[in-house]
Amino acid sequence: MKGGLLEVFLESANGIRHTNLIGKPKYYVFIECGIQHYKSKSSKGDRHKVSWNEKVTFELSMYECQKLTHLGLRIMDKELFHKDTGFVGEAKVYLEEILNEGNEKGIIEVSPKPYNVVLDDETYRGQIKIGLKFIPNVFIRKERKERKELIGMERGHEDTVWDKFVEFCKMSWLRLPIYGRKHDSSEYKRV
Repeated sequence: MKGGLLEVFLESANGIRHTNLIGKPKYYVFIECGIQHYKSKSSKGDRHKVSWNEKVTFELSMYECQKLTHLGLRIMDKELFHKDTGFVGEAKVYLEEILNEGNEKGIIEVSPKPYNVVLDDETYRGQIKIGLKFIPNVFIRKERKERKELIGMERGHEDTVWDKFVEFCKMSWLRLPIYGRKHDSSEYKRV
């Protein structure tokens, strides 16, 4: 079957919302391209600068190339002790011009540029930086596309309880007032 390849280069994000109360944030992104979904790897970082540097390829049929309007990016943050994750924000990248121009020119590549991250209350906070490349008129196999979609969803495995415990123990205990106190030698009695 003939179609096209859409390569998404997930580079970085900056200034995004921090949802964890304790521990370091672990951000990941759900990328939605039509009916295909992909979960990126987790990235440790702070809320000011997070980087993934990950490339994802979506195989699109001719029908999908004509009907696809946007690429959805949903940024999530893994919670330390909860299986649920925290919603950080989302972005939409409209693809109509890229797909049309790619079909006319043969190949089109857009270098990574920032897109605003939208919060639940429809305000903006931070930006996510992605690049795109569209290659039209490529032969794709439908079975491979469905298998790739499943692999993309399975790739982002959930942390085990042990992994979460170890992450909790890595916290900086020196921030706690008990451990940061300086002791005076006169406080101790000799027995």
